[in-house]
Amino acid sequence: MTPFAIAGVQMYVNALQSNVDGMIQRLDILMARFPWTQMVLFSELAPFGPLDRFALPPENETIGKFQEAAKKHRVWLIPGSMFLKNPEDGRVYNTSVVINPEGEVIRRYAKMFPFRPYETGIAAGTEFCVFDVPDVGRFGLSICYDMWFPETTRQLTSQGVEVLLHPVLTGTTDRDAELAIARATAAQFQCYIFDVNGLGAGGVGKSCVVDPTSMVLHQSAGQEDMFPIEVDLSMVRRQRETGMKGLGQVLKSFRDRSTDFSVYDRTSGTDAYLQTLGPLEIPHQGTRAGLHVDVPAQRVPEAPTFKGQDSMSAFSHTPGGFAPEPMPNPTAGTAIPATESQIPAATAGGVPNPPVKPGILTGTEETSSG
Repeated sequence: MTPFAIAGVQMYVNALQSNVDGMIQRLDILMARFPWTQMVLFSELAPFGPLDRFALPPENETIGKFQEAAKKHRVWLIPGSMFLKNPEDGRVYNTSVVINPEGEVIRRYAKMFPFRPYETGIAAGTEFCVFDVPDVGRFGLSICYDMWFPETTRQLTSQGVEVLLHPVLTGTTDRDAELAIARATAAQFQCYIFDVNGLGAGGVGKSCVVDPTSMVLHQSAGQEDMFPIEVDLSMVRRQRETGMKGLGQVLKSFRDRSTDFSVYDRTSGTDAYLQTLGPLEIPHQGTRAGLHVDVPAQRVPEAPTFKGQDSMSAFSHTPGGFAPEPMPNPTAGTAIPATESQIPAATAGGVPNPPVKPGILTGTEETSSG
């Protein structure tokens, strides 16, 4: 086994004031309750909430506080993400930092797919985040909407990532879809997923941990939650060699593929259809976007009517491709009059079988008990 204990912290996030002290306080509580925890992950934009007006320079006091907290508890710490402004071009990035138990920032990751068109004014990152925990395994980081694009996880797992750390901020009605994507991603790429959402301005909760077989190891509800989970990275390695439950070996199958995908070559023209879609913008009231596409309905010949010989002749002119319906049976459901020879003979007394009075057994005066 290669065990490693990772804790997610699902907490209430305020949009108009700092949450940094609250995060550090919860980290203190977590480590007091579960001192065996080795890595802690908070939700996307947990320190200052979703407003980019609180963007900070890349080097700031807040990151320093998180470094001190990680060193104090001797844990790996990913304090969600925060908006950081590049001093050279003024662009704002949604950025996570990875802090090791010595309090050192070893990686920075800028979200590759800002939630456009809603997350406007945020620049997209271009560098992937992969790091190793010595004697444990390889970890990767993506943020929220990144996971909706499986190419991001494909890149990470192709570099050996075994645990995907995924801070999110989802306060919208698509959270259930995200949970389905998290499970599918774990199975497709045979890795653990730690998907941590916030509350309040930080999301609707429902954080989850998924193992490489797509089994949900934990799912939070709609209240604050701290959930340390010990994972076994040897399970990832075993499954990648032998397949999920001894079945699909998807990473090997992708490695041994016989085709490349021209859609990723922007000069190939394969994505011509995508160019016909409208601009990436927020829908407005009464929008008719997408409804102008003309998709002809399948034409089905009219069913013939049954009115005399003229209608019957329609069957001989049925358009090709449609088999004629069978002719109706003119005698179906029609009683045929019985001939005299078919009428049952009368009884010896000349009287037909007499009716039986309900409740009276034939030939007796006893009543039935049924």
